[in-house]
Amino acid sequence: MKIGFIGTGVMGTGVINNLLEENTDVTVYNRTKAHAQQVLEAGAKWADSPALLAEETDIVFTMVGFPQDVENVYFGEEGLFKTAKAGQYLIDMTTSKPSPARKIGQVGKEKEIHVLDVPVTGGDIGAKNGTLIILVRMLVGNMQKWLIKL
Repeated sequence: MKIGFIGTGVMGTGVINNLLEENTDVTVYNRTKAHAQQVLEAGAKWADSPALLAEETDIVFTMVGFPQDVENVYFGEEGLFKTAKAGQYLIDMTTSKPSPARKIGQVGKEKEIHVLDVPVTGGDIGAKNGTLIILVRMLVGNMQKWLIKL
């Protein structure tokens, strides 16, 4: 299984490093490639845009800074929805406003893409140690449930 990850900030880097330690095939994208250098040196592959990342992976995680960043990653000129395929999983881990999640969920439903809104808590230490608490909101069809991983 090929994993894509967008956002190599402190939180994203911790999650990506944990995936790489498990020998997971991870391709990353970040607005600034230099900011992804640590995970690239650890074995992650690089994609030049979110759209290219979606073409190369089965599951895409996003963890970016602000609601407008989420919108751009999914709906921008080179956004995920340009190339995401039916049956693919798009999982947003950004702690954001509900409106981008609703919009992403609606487009995902139309394109038969599995979309999950997955904000996390636990901070950079939790990301580094692999102990984040993950809240999952399934945004497909009528299934809208919150689950908590403890």
